[in-house]
Amino acid sequence: MHETRSEKNHSGVVERQFGEQAVAYLSSSVHAEGQEFDQLRERLKGLCHARVLDLGCGAGHVSFRVSDLADEIVAYDLSPRMLEVVAGAAAERGLDNIRTVQGVAEALPFADDSFDMVCSRFSAHHWRDVGLALREARRVLKPGGVAAFIDVTASEQPLFDSFLQTVEMLRDTSHVRDYAPSEWAQMVGEAGLVMTSSTRQRLRLDFETWIARMRTPDVMRAAILHLQGQVGQEVRDAFEIADDGSFTTDMLVLWATREPF
Repeated sequence: MHETRSEKNHSGVVERQFGEQAVAYLSSSVHAEGQEFDQLRERLKGLCHARVLDLGCGAGHVSFRVSDLADEIVAYDLSPRMLEVVAGAAAERGLDNIRTVQGVAEALPFADDSFDMVCSRFSAHHWRDVGLALREARRVLKPGGVAAFIDVTASEQPLFDSFLQTVEMLRDTSHVRDYAPSEWAQMVGEAGLVMTSSTRQRLRLDFETWIARMRTPDVMRAAILHLQGQVGQEVRDAFEIADDGSFTTDMLVLWATREPF
């Protein structure tokens, strides 16, 4: 499947945004920590000789955290420089069951029924076509296999949704959309996967490290702070916006399965 010009343009924006900051994501506490890792490990313990796809792997934190429970992990990402960081860190840690593959989420270069588990963490909000990517995830997942999709999630309330999408785009021009839980449920179902559970967690974002990680230009940084100061109190309360710009948002941990034949 060949990329269209618009797909290449978006891919270029993503690589420009993340490639130069790949090492920063390896050391990011937001990406390296989280109670969802325990859930991933618990699910993998029940799978024998598992082959895992870390879809949109970023700096490889999922791959590293579950490497001792899988026979093989494929760390897959759009950014070649991110994958270089993953490969280097895996080699330093002696994790020889992790291999890297470059590509887009909407066109996975893997055979049907290839993986026992597909995991995606903090990646889907950059995908051009989440529905297509989810159908691809289902295609490469073995019948009876499990999938986990973990991402920042939008509110079902338009006011809060608009605020979140705006600050995300100002911070990172490769941002496409944070999806609400109802949107996730619909897209997962339309992709032919069966959702088995969905939980929300709160995620606190320190403003300065959140901005620095993306090297957000000063004009955009100032715009975010200005917007935070201009919104109503209900938005400030919902996101627990602090005077320094730090705020809290929701993240979704969604589990699904591909039904057996």
